[in-house]
Amino acid sequence: MGFFDKIKQGLEKTRKQMGEVFASLTVDNEEFFEELEDSLILADAGAQTAAKAVNELRGAVYEKSLYGAEQVKGALVDILAGRLSVGSFELKLGTKPSVILMVGVNGVGKTTTIGKLAAKYVSEGRSVLLAAADTFRAAAAEQLTVWAERAGCGIVKHGEGSDPGAVVFDAISAAKARGSDIVIVDTAGRLHNKANLMNELAKIKRIITRELPGADIETLMVIDATTGQNGLIQAKQFAQTADISGIVLTKLDGTAKGGIVFAIAEEMGVPVKFVGVGEGVDDLMPFEPKAFAEALLS
Repeated sequence: MGFFDKIKQGLEKTRKQMGEVFASLTVDNEEFFEELEDSLILADAGAQTAAKAVNELRGAVYEKSLYGAEQVKGALVDILAGRLSVGSFELKLGTKPSVILMVGVNGVGKTTTIGKLAAKYVSEGRSVLLAAADTFRAAAAEQLTVWAERAGCGIVKHGEGSDPGAVVFDAISAAKARGSDIVIVDTAGRLHNKANLMNELAKIKRIITRELPGADIETLMVIDATTGQNGLIQAKQFAQTADISGIVLTKLDGTAKGGIVFAIAEEMGVPVKFVGVGEGVDDLMPFEPKAFAEALLS
């Protein structure tokens, strides 16, 4: 099953709502645009994003004399896809080693995402090393070890409560010695209002840049799609410390609304790099803006 079909399933809730709006489409009726804007807001796109997208659509409809649901829907797909195009959707992993730093609050699926990423790159023939730098949560290293075994990659871990920075330092040293291609660093599911934990994240970033000057570093924030606008608040807080280069949106499982991707792109200028659409190892998929917009309105 491809990206479009997976996303179509994951956005079932929003698709039905959008479908009702387009089913009663009368282009020359301002009520349609108002209902569409409301639907985008309810889908977690955010009031600012929804208003801009609908205003752009209104202009396109009248300028191009668009008529009928399919023409209008096609124009909206292009508008929404354009709003998601805020940067590269590819990870920059050209140095050896490169680093992927994973951040996010507890419960968003960060450890699972790391395991899926590791499996993806191992399947592509790249050597991967995991750094279990979440030393605050009991059993975090054990869970990551299970994923390392599934993916067929190495892992560096210390005891619970140890210094996360030391784990990262040792992982980088091991990666250099082994000639690893990618180091993926797990961090604590820190709450964005805990200053000491955010400081720990900044310390980890400093160690990486000090030990690997010039290395490609991707900082990916994992966000649970079902949390809606709260996910945007989390991203803004983390961005103050982590210099986020991309988003991984998890749990697009039929209950998520999905519009949060537009709010993040609009307000932060950070691209979504991957979406999680299930529990399987192959259910982490590279993000495709146009296919996402098409699935949302299909």
